Amino acid sequence: MNTANETVRSVSELTIIGFDHLSHQKLIGSVILITYILILICTTTNVSIIVSDRHLRTPMCILICNLSVVDIIFSSSCSPTMISVLLFEIKTISLTSCVAWLYIHHVADATECLALTLMALDRMIAIMSPLRYHSILTNSRTIQLIVLSWVIAMGVVLPSVTTLRSLPYCQPLIKYVFCDYPALLRAACVNPEAYFIYPVIMSAWLLGGHFTFIFLTYVVIIVTVLRLANRQSRKKMFSTCISHIIVCTSFYGPKLVNILLTRIGVTLTLTERNAVVTVAAMLPPLINPLTYCLTTKQLRERLIKLLIRNRVASVK
Repeated sequence: MNTANETVRSVSELTIIGFDHLSHQKLIGSVILITYILILICTTTNVSIIVSDRHLRTPMCILICNLSVVDIIFSSSCSPTMISVLLFEIKTISLTSCVAWLYIHHVADATECLALTLMALDRMIAIMSPLRYHSILTNSRTIQLIVLSWVIAMGVVLPSVTTLRSLPYCQPLIKYVFCDYPALLRAACVNPEAYFIYPVIMSAWLLGGHFTFIFLTYVVIIVTVLRLANRQSRKKMFSTCISHIIVCTSFYGPKLVNILLTRIGVTLTLTERNAVVTVAAMLPPLINPLTYCLTTKQLRERLIKLLIRNRVASVK
């Protein structure tokens, strides 16, 4: 026991080596940097438009704003680490910082899952009960649900982080590309299998439970829309859901592909695993703000007005 404690104290820094075997590291780092900058620009644009215009303070826009904030935190929990490793060759990170970024990353991941569920609920209520929509889902109730989702995410992730912080670490190497639960657990000098039980349960709840709920909401939505006699009304109803379908696909797609490949016996190499993790971390925060800004009429019109106003002002 003393030896384990001694080992924990001796490892204060970790070295990220997940990119070491790759060629063209500067190019990969540049792509990640450009993607991260685009994420920050698009998400902050959405947040700024919604916050600055009181007419956009509706339940749907509040949920979009929340998703943008989650995307900023989600991408910022891993992108700077990958950029520093690839472009500036800063591969070391303190154990405390690694655990902190890990916690932020997984809280944002869980919150994004809950945010997509709330948005699916919003669309279902809007289509099933359009006349009662504003009485059922008020702004205050929407904010309460958002706060509750953050509290739940922080609570369910905390036990995993507490467990990791108490483990002995006998090697200062992380074979992955940033600090997440599997990466840090495999750096500990313990049998990792037993420590994957709780994360697997949480993943089953977040991915299986919430994905199933979202799928069922769309079953209800499709049935409701198909009952409409007016073809134009059907088209309008489906168009209100297309943006949410796109963002759900970008979020759940890489995760489900990884799970399905594992279930059918395909073993991913370390490089393939790192590629899936990187795509899962960078794709949703990039797709989400672009999708909602381009497909949501209020946001699109507001953005066009701002661009025209700035262009006119620059001409003058």
